[in-house]
Amino acid sequence: MTINPLDNPIWHALEGPHGRHALGRGLARHYPRDIAPFSAIAEARLLRPQVEPLPKGWEEIRHFTLLQMVAQRPPEEGELSAAVLSQGDAPAMMDLVAATEPGPFARRTPLLGSYLGIRDGHRLMAMAGERMRVPGHVELSAICVHPEARGKGYAAALTQELMRRAFAQGERPFLHVRPDNGPAIALYRRLGFETRRELVMMWRRPT
Repeated sequence: MTINPLDNPIWHALEGPHGRHALGRGLARHYPRDIAPFSAIAEARLLRPQVEPLPKGWEEIRHFTLLQMVAQRPPEEGELSAAVLSQGDAPAMMDLVAATEPGPFARRTPLLGSYLGIRDGHRLMAMAGERMRVPGHVELSAICVHPEARGKGYAAALTQELMRRAFAQGERPFLHVRPDNGPAIALYRRLGFETRRELVMMWRRPT
């Protein structure tokens, strides 16, 4: 049976393109916590809450569902005056994350890929970047706009620029979004993303 790396993206990222960041051994890997709060096991079959039992000796802390969306086509050409962000911009990026709460983002998350931003003077008002990378695919993440700058099309413009770069490199962009985040889902569909599947993310610990 052919295994699609998108069915277990954290594992395939840490076993592949992000291997230099991987901690752990055997059948489990995880990112350093100041990069990303993600861990994975090699088994591609994901346990479903209340359907399949947890492995012996483990307890579930919580779980939530995400939609995995994959871009079906590159966007049209466009012009965007965006700054390339680096690890030196981490304080400004963390301030924007605190104001917008786009999802997990840590001090060294920018090490995982390219990040673009839009500034108003010295103030970072919007950003988007690359997080997990698996063979043939790159995840777009931390797509966020400061409340004072919403309605200007910044999220769409940054996402499209990252999409263009990914397709130019022979990669297919994908992303994850909460099922109840209707405005974001509508935006991503307009940009050419389609839902591939639902993923259940689980937080567990040994008893």
